Amino acid sequence: MARRWAAQGRGGGGDEAPWREWAVALEDQRLFDQARSVLLEGRRTLRRPTALASELSDLAQRAGEWGAAAAEWGRVVTESPAQLLNAATQLDDAPAAGDDRDKVIRALTLPDATGRARRLAALLLLGWGEPARAWTVLEGTLDPPSPETAAALRQFAEHASTAPAGGGGAGGGVSSEAKRVRGLALARYADLVPPQLAGRARADAARAFLDAGDRVDARAVLERIAVDPGAPADAQALAQAVLLEVLIDDGQLDAATARLAALHDRIGGEAQETLRLRLARARIARGELDQADAVLAGDSSVDALAVRGWAALYRGDLKGARQHFREAGPYAGDRAQATERTTMLALLQQVDADRSPELGSALQQLARGDSARALVTLRRAAELLPVRGGGADVLVLAGRVAAALGGPDATVAAQLFETVVRDGGEGAAAPAAELAWAQLLLLQGRAQEAIGHFEHLILTYPTSAVVPEARRELERAKGAIPRS
Repeated sequence: MARRWAAQGRGGGGDEAPWREWAVALEDQRLFDQARSVLLEGRRTLRRPTALASELSDLAQRAGEWGAAAAEWGRVVTESPAQLLNAATQLDDAPAAGDDRDKVIRALTLPDATGRARRLAALLLLGWGEPARAWTVLEGTLDPPSPETAAALRQFAEHASTAPAGGGGAGGGVSSEAKRVRGLALARYADLVPPQLAGRARADAARAFLDAGDRVDARAVLERIAVDPGAPADAQALAQAVLLEVLIDDGQLDAATARLAALHDRIGGEAQETLRLRLARARIARGELDQADAVLAGDSSVDALAVRGWAALYRGDLKGARQHFREAGPYAGDRAQATERTTMLALLQQVDADRSPELGSALQQLARGDSARALVTLRRAAELLPVRGGGADVLVLAGRVAAALGGPDATVAAQLFETVVRDGGEGAAAPAAELAWAQLLLLQGRAQEAIGHFEHLILTYPTSAVVPEARRELERAKGAIPRS
């Protein structure tokens, strides 16, 4: 009966339904090979190479024939582009183990494959953690440009924003390469759409390039927006702000300063403040303290006060640094910046001096990662301060720097800690030094000696803020000693 019903549709343009129902009936009886033969007969009879492709792909997937399934899905999307996401979802289940995924991509990228089939391959490669290969496949489908090409680029960019890291495994985050190909897709998309869409797309492309660490392509895109009078105002403002970030991060601080001044009226107030702070921090990091103050002139925000505090500190103006840090309060900047500032203020409050160029210089060297020079300068700064007026606290910091350097400096660290424990008095420096000394001994595998110091600290300074940490470390040290 099914054959007679199907026979009524013989000839090009006939109905697929009889063949589909016939195949389903055979599948229900688990006669999969016969069902496939019926579908192929239907395709030949209907004289359409894409006829019954969805059904054939489903059968191939059930049989684990992923290459054949991909070939059929390629026919489906060629005839009906709206099926692209459905096809990608179905083929995404191809096992990562073995060569099934390679078979899928080969089937979709044969020399005679259509552009739509290749775009399906590109989306699959994105999902499988191969963004560079995905872009290469997609790029080969972009000429000649058309509305469909623009839509494909937009779709690719959206998928790239959530593409997993290599291997397609979950939880790996979006890779730098995926961010970069997102930028490439958005930049090409911008060339194909009206100006009101192009400006925003280029700004998004620049951000993607920056997130990927590709400053060259980011700057090229940003400069196109900056000189495009037809770009929307918000896109231009965003582009100018991001371009300034690039200049700052590249160390072109004079150029960034000049550009920020020239664009005073074209960048929003909040963005301007953020850029000024970023530029000031970059100046401070290079030791250009006067220029940092100039950047922040007239800015009375708590964030600016916090940054001015660091400039004052590195000049050796301890009184000014204390004042700025207190006025900035605990909420200026992000959490890490607030924690760093609070820690530094705690040290400065122990120092009985309004100025110490040596301490300022040492702390700046430490901030720039020059620990070896900072160690020497910290010890010199400590010698110039009263032992119980900040000298001991600075020596504790010097000891921690020496311990972090390791090697021969570990011996120096132990000597510094011992000096503070012996001469540091009743302040916070002595228990902090003994804790650091015991931790150093434990790190060196000298657990028994470390235990002695932890116990001495707990008994001698019972009200010290470091006692809870010392108790935890004591238990750890006892666990490091094998039972006899």
